[in-house]
Amino acid sequence: MKKFAALALATAILLPWAPLSATAADITVARSASTTAMDPGFLRESATIVDNIFDTLVMRDKDMKLVPGLAESWTAIDDTTWEFKIRKGVKFHNGEDFNAEAVKFTIDRVLDPAAKSPTLSYIRTIAGVTVVDPYTVRIKTSAADPLLPTRMSRYPAYIVPPKYVTEVGNDVFATKPVGTGAYKFVEFIPDQHVILEANKDYWRGAPVVDKVTWRAIPDGTARLTALVTGEVDLIENVPVDLAPMIASSPDADLVPVKNGGLTIYLGLVMGQKPLDNVKVRQALDMAIDRPSIVKNILQGMATAKGTQVGPADFGYLDIPVTKFDPAKAKALLAEAGYPEGFTIKMQSTTRYMKDGEVAQAIAQQFGDIGVKIEQEVLDWSVYTQQVPRKGPIFMLGWGSTQTLDADAAVYAILKTGEPYSTASIPELDKLLDESRSIVDPAARKVVLEKIQTLSAEQVPLIPLYQEDSIYGKSKKIAFEGRPDARIPIFDITTK
Repeated sequence: MKKFAALALATAILLPWAPLSATAADITVARSASTTAMDPGFLRESATIVDNIFDTLVMRDKDMKLVPGLAESWTAIDDTTWEFKIRKGVKFHNGEDFNAEAVKFTIDRVLDPAAKSPTLSYIRTIAGVTVVDPYTVRIKTSAADPLLPTRMSRYPAYIVPPKYVTEVGNDVFATKPVGTGAYKFVEFIPDQHVILEANKDYWRGAPVVDKVTWRAIPDGTARLTALVTGEVDLIENVPVDLAPMIASSPDADLVPVKNGGLTIYLGLVMGQKPLDNVKVRQALDMAIDRPSIVKNILQGMATAKGTQVGPADFGYLDIPVTKFDPAKAKALLAEAGYPEGFTIKMQSTTRYMKDGEVAQAIAQQFGDIGVKIEQEVLDWSVYTQQVPRKGPIFMLGWGSTQTLDADAAVYAILKTGEPYSTASIPELDKLLDESRSIVDPAARKVVLEKIQTLSAEQVPLIPLYQEDSIYGKSKKIAFEGRPDARIPIFDITTK
């Protein structure tokens, strides 16, 4: 069966180019995961699609520099107050006016404790928003926050229309979103596709691509086949073992972005025994052979990591990858009172690069030190609904690519009580909060490095590796990939 599939795929690559898009200005993007909802204030998945429907006050250009978005400018009034001058003449897709009230409404609905936004941690430093006039807002933070402009460049700070959201409610809004972005929502069929059309009145100018269809094709081979036969124009998450086939195709290009993907880690529910014992956590950490996993399973298209922070992030510290040492791991388990090991559940999903094989390899390596793993593999649509995960060990991907700052890589998954965190280390909590109140970059960098050093010692979670972003594209479109993992259709041109 595998030989037949390989032959079919090879044959597909040799077929003549046969584009199926309606026009050169219509494109289809194949994704590995289905979309479940598109409310940017309550995302439990990547912002790939909503990034094209909504805008933020601040944006990042191709060089990853902060540039004006829906805000024409921003200024620090004092240590805890930022003033944003709002762009005039912008409308939401339904004709509703964009103004300062929309900014306040957007932030307030996420800050509302009753809303329980899973991404609240990104803007938790905000104490309140004041409307100065229709095109000026002031954002007050609980302490000095030098990252406030950066926080306004990503979810959950995509601006939403107050009147429409109030009228239809959050549930309808999540499936029929309205923003100010380059593309308008047309249709959403769960587990199949999302269709968007160009916003011809977009404040940055009319997009080149008239329509984009985001298709869910979970199987990697099926995504690749759809690309080389012209059924789709761009695919994400190219399987590592199929990447050479795209590179050799006359009709498609491989687009790799080194360290452009998520950092994959094992979350540990520290409130459950035996994970409350630091020696147990350290034993699990050194039982994993990361270099072997990267080389043999991921074909070198990832980088083994000793920290959750990415090398492009401010505050990055090059923490050495934990040395693979099963004998020492066994000794630590014995010291912790588990000389015969123990049995524990580990959850994983089918969202990341060869995650099934990686999970099996880790389970085997844990077994070699006496830790028997009960594996539970859940579909991504189910996996995203449980925040935080109950684990007690679980595989998850996390990234800071949209902010390029260590804060996004660590705060939400290490701070006690945050929606995505299952960690609880008081000393670490103190450092995390301190890092958010320091204005001086040099002093702040020192604290961020301390956070990473303490994490490596206490192991509240286990960093594994950072994936490369690997895309495949047809030769009829221009797409280079971005370090922040976004796919802005507005920037795509057709040939």
